Amino acid sequence: MTAATAAASPAVALTSELTQSELFTEIAANASLSASFWINIALAGLAILLFVYMGRDVSDSRAQLIFVATMMVPLVSISSYTGLVSGLTVGMISVPYPGGGSEDVLIMWGRYLTWALSTPMILVALGLLAGTNLTKLFTAVVMDIGMCVTGLAAALTTSSLLLRWFWYLLSCAFFVAVIYVLLVEWPEDARKAGTAEIFSTLKVLTVTLWLGYPIFWALGSEGLAILTTTQTSWAYSLLDVGAKYVFAFLLLRWVVANQTVIGDIGSGSLSAAMAGD
Repeated sequence: MTAATAAASPAVALTSELTQSELFTEIAANASLSASFWINIALAGLAILLFVYMGRDVSDSRAQLIFVATMMVPLVSISSYTGLVSGLTVGMISVPYPGGGSEDVLIMWGRYLTWALSTPMILVALGLLAGTNLTKLFTAVVMDIGMCVTGLAAALTTSSLLLRWFWYLLSCAFFVAVIYVLLVEWPEDARKAGTAEIFSTLKVLTVTLWLGYPIFWALGSEGLAILTTTQTSWAYSLLDVGAKYVFAFLLLRWVVANQTVIGDIGSGSLSAAMAGD
């Protein structure tokens, strides 16, 4: 597709007539790309079984809520990656690049759906662990969803290179707000709740790994195309392993061993706010 043709195309129009079956065949033919999906399907399935087993004796209501929020992460992931490998949540679009040209690229828009559903659950679990209030938790979740939605807009915008990167920068701005909450607001809440040590570990893990997503977006096939589509997919998949399954295991292992601490999170916490205090 020429640059002139791309400019005349709708902002989110697919550039090919590939059916879902043809997309599935194309993905299956690329063993490395397909493996980047299947490894997460397998790990998500194992994580679900492991977390169900770990939570079998959890009785505290707040600890149970943390388990439910965290369990949603692999449940969403296994659904999303199945959508990717089946060709359901991918498409070919004409991506504009610096210099005026464009190229047909396989866009895995299902990843953004995954992030929009799973990352808020990660924040809910962290907020419950820190004993934060509803206002701070709601702010973090809204900023996070904004980050994912504008990231999807960046990936799907083909009408203008400038607008594509504007969406990217807007997504990064939402991300900065999320990082601020994690690094500035919630650590003090966690200290008061008696969960500062585990929260600090999970905070560092989350922020470090989440920083990788905008970096690989910029370097990958959706950004500057320094990395290929397959390399970008592997980068996202490996980040997902750490940011989701490793994070969830560390959190739930601590919760199981410290239900008394979770249950004792006192006034000013989310539980107090929900009770009307």
